[in-house]
Amino acid sequence: MARQQQQREEERAPMGAAQRRLRAVSGHLQPPTESGGVDLAANPTAGEYAHVQGYSAVLPEKLQTGKWNVYRSAKSPLKLINRFPDNPDIGTLHDNFVYAVETFRDCRYLGTRVCVDGTVGDYKWMTYGEASTSRTAIGSGLIYHGIPEGARIGLYFINRPEWTIVDHACAAYSYVSVPLYDTLGPDAVQFIVNHATVQAIFCVPQTLSTLLSFITQMPCVRLIVVIGGDNANMPSTPTATGVEIITYSRLLSQGKMSSQSFRPPKPEDIATICYTSGTTGTPKGVVLSHGNLIANVAGSSLVIKFYPSDVYISYLPLAHIYERVNQVSVVHYGVAIGFYQGDNLKLMDDLAALRPTVFPSVPRLYNRIYAAITNAVKESGGLKERLFHAAYNAKRQAIINGRNPSPMWDRLVFNKIKARLGGRVRLMTSGASPLSADVMEFLRICFGGEVLEGYGMTETSCIISAMNIGDRLIGHVGSPNPSCEIKLVDVPEMNYTSEDEPYPRGEICVRGPTIFCGYYKDEIQTREAVDEDGWLHTGDIGLWMPGGRLKIIDRKKNIFKLAQGEYIAPEKIENVYAKCKFIAQSFIYGDSLNSSLVAVVAVEPDVLKAWAASEGIQHEDLRQLCADPRARSAVLAEMDSIGKEAQLRGFEFAKAVTLVAEPFTLENGLLTPTFKVKRPQAKAYFAKEIADMYAQLRQAEQIKPKL
Repeated sequence: MARQQQQREEERAPMGAAQRRLRAVSGHLQPPTESGGVDLAANPTAGEYAHVQGYSAVLPEKLQTGKWNVYRSAKSPLKLINRFPDNPDIGTLHDNFVYAVETFRDCRYLGTRVCVDGTVGDYKWMTYGEASTSRTAIGSGLIYHGIPEGARIGLYFINRPEWTIVDHACAAYSYVSVPLYDTLGPDAVQFIVNHATVQAIFCVPQTLSTLLSFITQMPCVRLIVVIGGDNANMPSTPTATGVEIITYSRLLSQGKMSSQSFRPPKPEDIATICYTSGTTGTPKGVVLSHGNLIANVAGSSLVIKFYPSDVYISYLPLAHIYERVNQVSVVHYGVAIGFYQGDNLKLMDDLAALRPTVFPSVPRLYNRIYAAITNAVKESGGLKERLFHAAYNAKRQAIINGRNPSPMWDRLVFNKIKARLGGRVRLMTSGASPLSADVMEFLRICFGGEVLEGYGMTETSCIISAMNIGDRLIGHVGSPNPSCEIKLVDVPEMNYTSEDEPYPRGEICVRGPTIFCGYYKDEIQTREAVDEDGWLHTGDIGLWMPGGRLKIIDRKKNIFKLAQGEYIAPEKIENVYAKCKFIAQSFIYGDSLNSSLVAVVAVEPDVLKAWAASEGIQHEDLRQLCADPRARSAVLAEMDSIGKEAQLRGFEFAKAVTLVAEPFTLENGLLTPTFKVKRPQAKAYFAKEIADMYAQLRQAEQIKPKL
């Protein structure tokens, strides 16, 4: 009976499902045209309180007395979006997937590459309907093992179809998913499991061994499910722990044998707890409801469209909100999701096999693509190099002038570059950190499709703002997501105010249905992040460019004061120095006892060695070269040049530098899993180098001739 009821629920309203399929196909064949303007005349009373400026609309914070400082998307200026306009009944992740299954049941959904006799072949696909069946079995299996409704379920493995299926199962049966970063390290995993009281953990054989090493320290865990494990070789745990270990395939079978009806969540119910790795202290659990996530993707749907013919490549970590929300978005449109093999070094091979149309990425990878192509062009030399630059400049000029570039340039030059990503990419997105304007322009010219940069954070369910399709201006992060509103708050200690000319500046604050429910079991930090009016204070400094575009210019958090009273935002300076050819990574340090900044630089080995060879400098290894005063002087001179170009203020220049051969990594504790420098740890790690640099600066100051 339960199985029949399940089938009725999934296949209800067959005429409605057929109509939805027809609408999806029609939408693909004839995409709706984008309206250029916003008509506010329909409601003149409300219209008095919204002034459209290009891609944004400006409203007063308080209707009678407030400043006109609240920005919303011009696509929905009088209402923050919290549901899909065409499907307002979808209020949870479960609703979203049920809709997708009803509409795209027989379409390709989850794909992985098949390995035969050690050779990796083409992608093999699971349909939406097949994924739905597996989702039901996994959720039913958890019930079979006595995992109660509302329990936290850990996911401790990298992207693969089972991750998505388990997440769907959590949504359908009102469990709370808790991603466990593969890169967080054992201590953080143990902390998260205990802090969130995780009762069941899905893992792979590699992460199972890590879990077993401290299983006795996690008394809340009752069940461990091993994906890709062998039923005959499942290890046992100490009887005292009461933990059962089974394979994913066995749980699937048990769930199919005892199928249970869905336990649908409500929009206000918790969908997931995403732990963000802070640069200090223990991870914070960001609590997101179903309503939060649906609001974010529903708002984004007004800006970015997907179609059932799209193919999406999944390789960015599903434990991070960027990839997670991307997948919630594309599922709504019946997109096929192909997973990478799990090895970043083989990603280009996966792209060639999958030939995606949608490519999400981060600046670190885009910068590598940019460097690889530009180096290949330089090495080609002669006619090929001249042809590339002629094609690049012609296409660039056409785009600047608002004309369609000649297709000849694609045939001659750029189609070969497009082939590196499979040849079909129509949309590239960038998030997680700022993408430099020159790399953005390069991607738009070489790959030809839309390249959109967005800005967001876990606490806002991902997207706060994003570039609009067709906007040719670069160097910004677009207009507000239609599901939230943004205001800038004065930061007087950093001289950022709403009165600044030519553009208002301040700390970016966000409000709306996308704002998280709070930090799990941490009311104090929640109150620090969200004020009494519901505004989330991001810690980022922004300004409003013409046309209602947001630009990130600085960071409020991590600021410190120098001895002379000047405030420093080190991350801004590190982003400037990142353009220096010698620098792979940098750590800027200063404090209130000293009047100048110093820098620790992890060098680009090949660049520094090439410089040494050109200067005739002999060295036994990279470490010895880093210690050479001539190398330090050359790097500092290049940093000064870059700093002047970026118009850093005098006190923002590093006055001394230490070069290190060892990069900052997760393993040596200097980076977070999102590749941000852990500042307190870096200060301790380089304490001697910092002390030596300040001693040298003091010595130089003493011997400087007095005027």
